[in-house]
Amino acid sequence: MRAVVQRVTSASVEVDGALVGVIGTGLLVLVGITHDDSRADATALARKIAGLRVLREERSLLDVPETAVLVVSQFTLYGDARKGRRPTWAAAAPGPVAEPLVAAVVAELRAAGIRVETGVFGADMRVGLVNDGPVTVLLEV
Repeated sequence: MRAVVQRVTSASVEVDGALVGVIGTGLLVLVGITHDDSRADATALARKIAGLRVLREERSLLDVPETAVLVVSQFTLYGDARKGRRPTWAAAAPGPVAEPLVAAVVAELRAAGIRVETGVFGADMRVGLVNDGPVTVLLEV
């Protein structure tokens, strides 16, 4: 399981011209799932995201209750372009495997008391953000 975590002053995701998720200060998290990921990986990733000290003054989402996280499924995090110029997505888990694991990450974050907005799994999404810092971290569990 991989995640790209970006500290933002604002982020949003739009599907078919409608805003489906919007946050102010917090984290935009792009989540990619591979074939052998499990519920335990989702729990570990959510705990890592919740406690990651990348907000201002080295604080985490758990330290700053007014922050939020926008979680967007991103199968392209498992793209492989080592050969040729056209990436392969073979390492990305198929939707029936990936969707419940992305949902598990979201559920774990919410269970920790964090406000979570999401994109729409499998949809063609437009993601907007204002990266703060900029701070961008790659997580892998």
